[in-house]
Amino acid sequence: MKTAIITDSASNLEQKTLEIHPHLYTLPLVIMIDGESYRDQVDISSEEVYAKLDDHDVSTSLPSTEDFFSLLGDLEEKGYEKAFFVTVSSGLSGTYNAMRNALKAYEGTIEVTLYDSLTLGAGEGYLATHAHTRLSEGVNQETLIKELNPLRFATSMATDSIDTLKYLRRGGRIGKVEGAIGGALRVKPVITVNDEGVYVTLSKTIGSFQRAMLSMKKLMVKKFKDKAIHMTVHYGDNYDKAKEQAEKLKNFLNIKELVISQLTPVLGIHTGPKMLAYVARTID
Repeated sequence: MKTAIITDSASNLEQKTLEIHPHLYTLPLVIMIDGESYRDQVDISSEEVYAKLDDHDVSTSLPSTEDFFSLLGDLEEKGYEKAFFVTVSSGLSGTYNAMRNALKAYEGTIEVTLYDSLTLGAGEGYLATHAHTRLSEGVNQETLIKELNPLRFATSMATDSIDTLKYLRRGGRIGKVEGAIGGALRVKPVITVNDEGVYVTLSKTIGSFQRAMLSMKKLMVKKFKDKAIHMTVHYGDNYDKAKEQAEKLKNFLNIKELVISQLTPVLGIHTGPKMLAYVARTID
């Protein structure tokens, strides 16, 4: 039975990744700027969004039902009978619940399974590409879900740090992070997403952003040791810093595949432009 894999744009998948996964499709989340809506990675660039963060009313919104139904209709025309949809964490976005409610009104024939990744960024992207590989190999969805659940932590890890908490506060994503660090202005937290799919603090560093990078590196080394890994480094508008840190990581980790990827703006709105994230998974 022909099955499509859908993920939302919070998975941060690059175009070349989509090109080598022919049954993988993305549904854009929405960015709101001064009351106008823009589809993430379609209607507006990361640079445009980051440039407006401090001087405009910028927020995020869920994928439109119209876009979702349009995608499902296109998939049906292409002969797909099923779709497996990996969504951004329900602890950070209402996408999972919105799509679940939308499906109640969908009158098409395609059978859609929603899977809450409980993560975002490259971590979500890893799950989507794994789903593509395994479904293409013929495994059923029940088996796939059993494989995906432990992949979030058993063989992968995501950490990030930000220069300021103001963007997380503005977007209401601060949650347990602020409780862990209090109001200390010079604290740079190292953040991850926990089992509940919400941001939590892994460690706290005092002073420079560089110290947070060192803490993230140590966490990665402790997790993976000398295992072969795929590493993604996300950045906001600080590519040179991301490239510099990625080169340093090669001296401490067995990185077989490295991607330096600008964070999609629908996520960057909540982290701000001065951020770095390390997302890694073991290579079988």
